[in-house]
Amino acid sequence: MQASRDNVLRIVQWTTGNVGQRSVRAVVSNPQLELIGCYAWAPDKVGRDVGELCGIDPIGVLATNEVDALLALQPDCVVYNPKWPDVDQMVRILEAGINITATAGFITGHALGDDRQRVIDACERGGSSIFGSGMNPGFANLLGMVGAGLCDRIDAIRMLESVDSTGYDSADTELSVGYGRLPEDPDLPALIERGTAVFGDAVHLIAQALGVELDNVCCETEVAVTTADLDLGSWSIAAGHVAGVAASWQGWIGDRKLISCDVRWRKGRTLEPDWRVEHGYIVEVEGMPTVRSKLEVFPPADFVAHSFADYMVLGMVMTAMPAVNAIASVCAARPGIVTYLDMALPAPSGWVRT
Repeated sequence: MQASRDNVLRIVQWTTGNVGQRSVRAVVSNPQLELIGCYAWAPDKVGRDVGELCGIDPIGVLATNEVDALLALQPDCVVYNPKWPDVDQMVRILEAGINITATAGFITGHALGDDRQRVIDACERGGSSIFGSGMNPGFANLLGMVGAGLCDRIDAIRMLESVDSTGYDSADTELSVGYGRLPEDPDLPALIERGTAVFGDAVHLIAQALGVELDNVCCETEVAVTTADLDLGSWSIAAGHVAGVAASWQGWIGDRKLISCDVRWRKGRTLEPDWRVEHGYIVEVEGMPTVRSKLEVFPPADFVAHSFADYMVLGMVMTAMPAVNAIASVCAARPGIVTYLDMALPAPSGWVRT
């Protein structure tokens, strides 16, 4: 779909949760973007000013759950930030000729299984594009591709997200990957695999960047338990239950593990075993030469935090911004599922305060 006149892109925001709030703030503050509508699934948000929902001044745009009304606005792009992807919704948006930048469980679409083809078909019918990112998977995989660009032989690539997420209070999200369960629960490995399936998308993306066909993509899981009850705000984890989750999504060629997209998440200080976390994103490329990069994130000098939980807003910003920055590139891209390999590198334009 083509850009609006005067190069200002018209945006509909899809949900105003933790990540969606940061997307709204970004869109409203960027002179190259115009927020014209917002979808809210929660009844208590319908009819309220989007600015107020997102902790800023009113902006004159009211949230609605009327999908047809939002599609009738014919925005250039929907910024899609629900917790989990709704394929029926995405298909409706794409069929209407509206592009999507998403942070909800979507990179290449492989995690959707058979529904991936529905998304591709909707893009073809609507002449629209869909792009998924976030910090990881998403931006961290871009770092892997950049690091590999220094090598004339690549033996393996590993991308690791290693964090203490104690301050992240989102029970639905955390329970979906196995937190709070007994470690001997027979359903736990499958639950973690299903809850982290989008990291398998990242393996497919890196394989495409390397120009190789994988023989197998699989997931290995691991858990740790808390030895004391954990109070996490709106929910808790009882002693003896899972408070550490690790998943390794791997791409194999024969008996060689070429690609690994790993996460290691812990909560609290009473973990057994007591996993060490790197507090950041590690990218390792084994080859000639071997390249190791670590991305660390810190708050700005004027940041005010009243508790550890306040620092989690940094993660929300990092999740939202790769998708927001990609809007212009996605609007100019070919129809279909697009990744960092298919479009102009998103430019961080419009964020310097003047």
